[in-house]
Amino acid sequence: MLAKWLSLWIVVGLITASGLTGCATPAPSAASLLPTLEKLNDPSAEVKSFTLDNGLEVVVVERPTVPLVTILAAVRNGAFAEPPEYDGLSHLYEHMFFKGNAVLPDQEAYMARMRELGMSFNGTTSTEAVEYFFTLPKENLAAGLEFMNHALTGPLFDEQELKREIQTVLSEYDRNESDPRFFLRQAVTQKLFSHFPSRKNVIGERDVISKTTREQMLTIQHRFYVPNNTLLVVAGDVQLEAVKDMIFQQYSSWPKGVEPFEEWPSPQHPPMEKAQMVVVERPFQNVAIDLAWHGPSVDEDRKATYAADVFGFILSQKASTFHKRLVDSGMLLGAQVSYYTQRNVGPIHFMGIAEAQKAGQALAAMRAEAAHFVEVDYFTDEELASAKRLLAVDNLYGWQASQSIARELGFWWCVADMDYRLQYIENLKKVTREDVVDFVRTYIHERPGVTGILIAPENREWLDATAKQTTQAEAVVAGEVAP
Repeated sequence: MLAKWLSLWIVVGLITASGLTGCATPAPSAASLLPTLEKLNDPSAEVKSFTLDNGLEVVVVERPTVPLVTILAAVRNGAFAEPPEYDGLSHLYEHMFFKGNAVLPDQEAYMARMRELGMSFNGTTSTEAVEYFFTLPKENLAAGLEFMNHALTGPLFDEQELKREIQTVLSEYDRNESDPRFFLRQAVTQKLFSHFPSRKNVIGERDVISKTTREQMLTIQHRFYVPNNTLLVVAGDVQLEAVKDMIFQQYSSWPKGVEPFEEWPSPQHPPMEKAQMVVVERPFQNVAIDLAWHGPSVDEDRKATYAADVFGFILSQKASTFHKRLVDSGMLLGAQVSYYTQRNVGPIHFMGIAEAQKAGQALAAMRAEAAHFVEVDYFTDEELASAKRLLAVDNLYGWQASQSIARELGFWWCVADMDYRLQYIENLKKVTREDVVDFVRTYIHERPGVTGILIAPENREWLDATAKQTTQAEAVVAGEVAP
């Protein structure tokens, strides 16, 4: 889940600070400033849905707070649908979505029409979801739905526009490569999902992108851009019945396609058989360390995905045992544990940054800390309750503007289902200490994973000299082999 804690923690910090200045009444705790978890409920009653005969699922969220409406199309596509010869092309397709189509012959006409309708727009591509969204004045809803329809069903993929957009995407690739941490992420992902690396590589491969053909774009459209693989969300100052009429008029004739993941199934990533290590040498002032494991898949172990969110949040707090041992001690400059919810194996990353001369000690400390995760007293009952409560608040915070509502529904429909988002708080309430410990035992403790290290070539000696001191016992506990 995405965290948006800045404004919340500023408020809490100010109140706590006022208590330290000698106020007669002690400052309330952070927990007392927030509603109890039992009183927080998902706003699922606002979500109305229906499905057309061609399989197009439609969600309408009536939020008449401002005279705007967001139209979003979410498509189950992304890296997980890409064999090696299509590595990165879902992202390129996203760029081509904003080009000419059967009604608007080129990008110039496309952009002119958007200006006429007063649209703001964007698109995103992730491992298992591609989303396109427009926000515009409510009186232009019908025209906006028509605009979305033509973009979905009639792209031209003009050869010259495609060539230009390939260069734009390659420029994005260049920008990513300007950050040495990009190479660490790529190397770890390649090792962690070595059987099917293209299925986790959103940005793709430069050589594949540079040789993209119009026929490949058409193949993606015909396979995945079909109504039975698409969710349409309309959120904002709208009324359900009016939206229904518009959708039926404009989208009922969109021909149903074959079920893409029955015809072209995405292979499951098999479990790692043994621990692996990769050292990336790039100019970098410090050392970056990434301990990564296969996490739960939503369809196979949904319960563990909620426990993973809670565990990562507990560790993110500065008062946590994790932070005190690794960061407050001076061993690391920063550290975090994260899990990315996915239908097909969500990765777990334990990231740390340290001074280069501490490279070996930092690696040993992170491995040792990971071994402690499984201890039942690694976190307190108060930390568990606070994490669940604050995650619930964050979840509701994201349910304010029509655009954020639409984007959340689209993403979760793709990677899980609508209920995952709508029942998130209710499932948070059910997470117990035992659930968190089970998550760690199942996916981290003594499980084979990948150790990735980014270090400058001239600092490699700091890693080699001290890493040899890591005992075999420490390595086994952490599920690794000694480097």
